[in-house]
Amino acid sequence: MRLVKRRPHRLILTLLLLLTTSCSAPRPAPEPALPAARIRVDQVGWTTGETKIAMLLAPDDAAGARATVVDQRGNPVLMVIAGASRGAWNARYRAVNPLDLTDLRTPGTYRVRLDDRFSAQSPQFRIGDGGTLYAPLLADSVRYFQSHRDGADQVDVQRRPAHADDRAATVYRTPDHDDAPLEATGARIDAEGGWYDAGDYLKFTHTTAYALVVMQLVQRDGGASRPATLAAEIRHGLDWLTRMYTDGVLYTQVGVGGNDEYLGDHDAWRLPQDDDELDVGPGDRRYFQRYRPVFRAAEPGDPISPNLAGRVAAAFALGAQLDAGTDQARARSLLETAATLFAQADTSAGDDLVTTVPRDFYPEESFADDLALGAAELALAGKALGDRRAAEWTGQAQRWADETGGGDDGLTVYDVDALADAEVYRLAPVGSLATDLRGRLDQAVRAASADPMGAASGSGGADYAARQLGWAATAALYQRMTGDDQYAAFGSAQRAVALGANGWGLSMVIGAGDVYPACPHDQIGTLTGTPVTGAVVNGPNTAGRVESLEDEAPGSLCSRRSYAEFDRDDAQYTDDMRVSATNEPSLDFTATGMLAFALTAAA
Repeated sequence: MRLVKRRPHRLILTLLLLLTTSCSAPRPAPEPALPAARIRVDQVGWTTGETKIAMLLAPDDAAGARATVVDQRGNPVLMVIAGASRGAWNARYRAVNPLDLTDLRTPGTYRVRLDDRFSAQSPQFRIGDGGTLYAPLLADSVRYFQSHRDGADQVDVQRRPAHADDRAATVYRTPDHDDAPLEATGARIDAEGGWYDAGDYLKFTHTTAYALVVMQLVQRDGGASRPATLAAEIRHGLDWLTRMYTDGVLYTQVGVGGNDEYLGDHDAWRLPQDDDELDVGPGDRRYFQRYRPVFRAAEPGDPISPNLAGRVAAAFALGAQLDAGTDQARARSLLETAATLFAQADTSAGDDLVTTVPRDFYPEESFADDLALGAAELALAGKALGDRRAAEWTGQAQRWADETGGGDDGLTVYDVDALADAEVYRLAPVGSLATDLRGRLDQAVRAASADPMGAASGSGGADYAARQLGWAATAALYQRMTGDDQYAAFGSAQRAVALGANGWGLSMVIGAGDVYPACPHDQIGTLTGTPVTGAVVNGPNTAGRVESLEDEAPGSLCSRRSYAEFDRDDAQYTDDMRVSATNEPSLDFTATGMLAFALTAAA
C-alpha cells in the first residue's frame, strides 16, 4: 500500500501567511468607472468602398475621444477619433459624435470599442461585398411576402389556407364615409389569393401594385443577388392583381375597416383561417370578417382614378417585360391588360384620388408620378415585344415625368417619382429627370445635416423606416441613372439609420442585425410564435401616437425590452405588439427595403 504524507501544519501556516500579507499590505484604489455611452452602427454592415459612419451617443461631448475597431478575436485593426458633436439626442445623451470607419475595408466582422472618457461597445457588424451582405436580406424580404399570402396557395407550413369565401366575394358600393352602411351591388368576383397588407388581413390593390412594381424591378435588374424564390412570389401577386381587374373594372380592396354597426378586419386578433370558421349571417357584427366586401375604384364604364390606373398598369407591364423572352403569349396578354387599364385613367382628376377604404389608410394627392411610371413600363414592354405603340407610350412617359418635378420626398408608396424618373431615363436619358432627383436629394441632404443621427426623415414618424430606406433607394437610383456618386454617402447613411445607426440602436428590419423587434404588431407572427423574418416595421413614431396606443390596450400578448432610455420628447419606440405605430410591418415598407437592399447588393 502506498503511504500518502499529510501536511496539515504547513497548509495552515501558508494560509495564515497569506491572510496576514493581504491584511497588512495596502490595496490600490480602484479606478473610477468611465461613464457609459452607446455606439450605433449599421448592424448588417457596409460594403468595402462605402463611406461608413458610426454614431456615438455620449452623456457629454466626446469630440477627440479615441475609439478602436477590433476584429472577431479582439485584435485592434483601426483607431478613429470622435468628430465634433452633431447635437444632443435627449436629456441623457447630450452629444452625438460621429466615428468615421471609412478606412475599414478588409472583409470581416468587427466591433467598435471606446474606453476614452466614456465606455462603450458597438454591436457587431460586417464589411464585405454588397451581394454577400445584402442578398440574404433580399431572400428574407421574399419570406415575409410568403408568410403573408392569402388564399389556398400557402408556403408557410404554420398556417392553413384562409378566406375561401373570397372566391365569390360580394361587391359593395364604395361608402361615402366611414360610418356609412354597406350596400351590395349584386355583383360577385373571385378575389382569392394575394397578400395581407400589413399586420391585418386586408388586401389592397394600391399597395399590392406598388410591391409588385418593386419586386419585378428587382427580378429584372437584380442580377445574381435576386432570390430564387422571387419569381414564384411575383406570379402569386400578379395572379391576384389580374383578378382585381375584370371586364374593365378595377377593384380596390378586399375587407373593410369597420365601424359602430359592424366589426371590420382590425377588430379581432386571430389567425386568418379562423375567419372561415365563423358561423355568421347578414346583420351579425362579424359578418364582414368572413364574407369580406370588395370595393370598386369606379362605377363600370367610368374613368379610373389615375394614380391607381398608372401604378397597376406599371405592374402588369413589368410582368410583360419579364415574360417577353420566355412566354410571349402571356407577355402580350399582360401588355394588353396594362394598355387597356392605362387608357382608362381619369387624367382630369383633381387631388381627391381613390386609394383605399377608408382613404386615411393611404391618402394620396398626386398622380403624375404613377402615370409616368405606367407609361414608361408600357413603353419598355412594347419595345421588348416589338409593339408599335412603344413610341407613343414613350412620349406619354416624358410628358407625365415633366409634370412631377419639384417634389420633396424620396421613394414611398405615396410617391413613386424616383422610380418613374429612373424608368423614363432608361427610355430617354433627358437631363431634366436627373435634375428633378438631384433637387429632391439636395433637400434631403440638408435635412439630414440638421439631424443628430444624420437621418433625412428626422427622429421618427409615420412610415419612418420605409422613408429612410426610400431615400437610400433614391440615392442609388440616381447613381445608377447618371453614374454620379455624389449622394452615395448620404444613401449609405440613410440605410444605416434603418439598420441600427439610430438613437435606439434598433434595426427596423426583423432578422437583420443583432437587435430588432421581437414583438411586431402582426397577427400571424404573434399568434403562431414565429419570427416575421424580413419584415420592415414602422420604427420610432411621434410620442403622442405611441402613448395613446399603449393606453388603449392595457394587456399585451408580447412585450419586450424597454427603450425608454433613448426616447425623446418628440419620438418614442416601444417593442410591443399593441403598438402598431412603431411595430407594424407592411407590404410597402418591406418592398421599399427590398429595393434598397437590391441596389446595395448590385452596386
